[in-house]
Amino acid sequence: MALRSPRSAASGKVPRDAVHHPLFARFYARTSVNAETRMGMGGVRDRLLAGLSGRVIEIGAGNGLNFAHYPSAVSEVVAIEPERLLRQLAVESALRAGVPVDVVPGAAEALPVKSEAFDAVVLSLVLCSVRDVPRALGEVRRVLRPGGVVRFFEHGRGGGRGMLLTQRALDRTVWPLVSGGCHVSRDPVGALRGAGFELGPVRRVMMPERGPTLPSSYCALGTAWRPPISE
Repeated sequence: MALRSPRSAASGKVPRDAVHHPLFARFYARTSVNAETRMGMGGVRDRLLAGLSGRVIEIGAGNGLNFAHYPSAVSEVVAIEPERLLRQLAVESALRAGVPVDVVPGAAEALPVKSEAFDAVVLSLVLCSVRDVPRALGEVRRVLRPGGVVRFFEHGRGGGRGMLLTQRALDRTVWPLVSGGCHVSRDPVGALRGAGFELGPVRRVMMPERGPTLPSSYCALGTAWRPPISE
């Protein structure tokens, strides 16, 4: 096992929660389930995880909706989720998953796992809410083996000048307060590039695919790699 501590949410022995947003967690748990079909998120999860194999760490697993979409070639998923309610729901989702999933408390900025222990990292709507994006991506590099893959689906800045000004204004005022620390004007693709990852194809996705354009609608679905160690 790659865990520094074997304690999981199922054991009931968890450290102090790194994130505590119980009201938002309940709201997210309801809306995310509806989004699977009404917003097309189920299909996005299939594309996000297709072709993965080996040991995977998913950072910010939420209520575990990705678990049902992992391909059978994945030998193990270690799912990190800091929010207690979402973590409990993720444990329930893990029991129904077709691959082994271990749900673990922890924060993206200090992952409770060994270095270079994973073949892939999954980031799904998490970089918007971490407190320190560069530090979190530094942890992603640490736990990923050289040449390992990062699969990401993240929302961030987009649209014209007016939308960008709106996004920045929301981030400075009410949005993080009512959305569990979420920010809508971050640049996840640029952050991955700045952290030293090699970027592959990136597909721009609007969520919802049909309907009103929201400050959180501008998403990026893509692949990145930790560069292999030069000989």
